[in-house]
Amino acid sequence: MPARRPGAFPGGVAGGKGGALMAGVAVRESVTFAGRPDQVREARAFVGRLLGPSHPRGDVAILLASELVTNSVRYGGSAVPGEPVTVTVVVWDAGVRVEVTGRKADGVPVLRRPDDEAEGSRGLRLVEDLAARWGYERGGGQATTWFELCGTAEPSPARR
Repeated sequence: MPARRPGAFPGGVAGGKGGALMAGVAVRESVTFAGRPDQVREARAFVGRLLGPSHPRGDVAILLASELVTNSVRYGGSAVPGEPVTVTVVVWDAGVRVEVTGRKADGVPVLRRPDDEAEGSRGLRLVEDLAARWGYERGGGQATTWFELCGTAEPSPARR
């Protein structure tokens, strides 16, 4: 099940493996996991391997990808037996885009104000606070939630 691209990416798109980024060319890799909570760790590892240990936004990309995969499994209906979750990472000179595609649920991603005592409801808040842009797209029985990070370790100046 290939992930759909809800937006255009800067530069051309070319296949490659972790760190195989050439000037002006994007690297796009996808992997599909079973929609189970134990696979969130595998999704984090995939993003980390693709970006490599020296990527200036790698830690943030791993954190936010983990949040989106968790949301897909927990709230998006991807935890139904046999339902996959696909994580797509696109890296180009100016940044990183991560997409998480899974089974469409009835609802849409909603930013909630977490209760100080609550253990949950912080994932999308992290995405909102740390990503340059984020959004979602639904269609064909699937939902894709994505975020983009600028290529530097500086906080992203642009908001959605």
